[in-house]
Amino acid sequence: MEHFLITWGYLAIFILTVLESACVPIPSEVTLGLSGALASGAVIGGTTGNLNIFLVILVGIIGSIVGSLLAYVVGRTGGRAVVDRYGKYVLLSHADLDKAEVWFSHRGEWIVMYGRVIPFIRTFISLPAGMAEMNLPKFVALTAIGVTTWVTLLCGIGYFLGSSWNKMIHAFGYVGYIVAAAVVVAMIAFLVRRHRTASTTRTVPDPE
Repeated sequence: MEHFLITWGYLAIFILTVLESACVPIPSEVTLGLSGALASGAVIGGTTGNLNIFLVILVGIIGSIVGSLLAYVVGRTGGRAVVDRYGKYVLLSHADLDKAEVWFSHRGEWIVMYGRVIPFIRTFISLPAGMAEMNLPKFVALTAIGVTTWVTLLCGIGYFLGSSWNKMIHAFGYVGYIVAAAVVVAMIAFLVRRHRTASTTRTVPDPE
């Protein structure tokens, strides 16, 4: 990735941020932190960076929004069909998507913005937003606010750290592990609860 960013510059930033926001687990700490360092004129891999920090941030924001929209469209156009066909294997139903849509419309929409600065969550948040059929203009607005904050933060840290930019990866990495573990535990708890509910429903006899 380092060679890709050094060689292709802004194009590499765009491609990597699009992929990360489209649910491909590419660490934005590396993409944006290194890009910020290259904009500071630091020597990375024997090459002196010559990027412009403002263009780095702008391209990162645009790429993140484009990738988020791709994931949103996939979730909105194909998510329900996937759940209808395969959801039974993970105890998900069409009714669950209806509930998710209601949840997003009442109190969940802001997670689209806040989720952009939460490790692990930021990579996948657009997909469920699309599946819940979140209002598109609001999705774009909240996404833009969130990614602007995140991209500016990481690029800025990389810019000021310069050749020591990789120190930020360790700090963000620990947070990412904690959040990922919490998400896994929550998913397991959800599946266990749904399984127990389904088992109880099957064992309750029909009233005569």
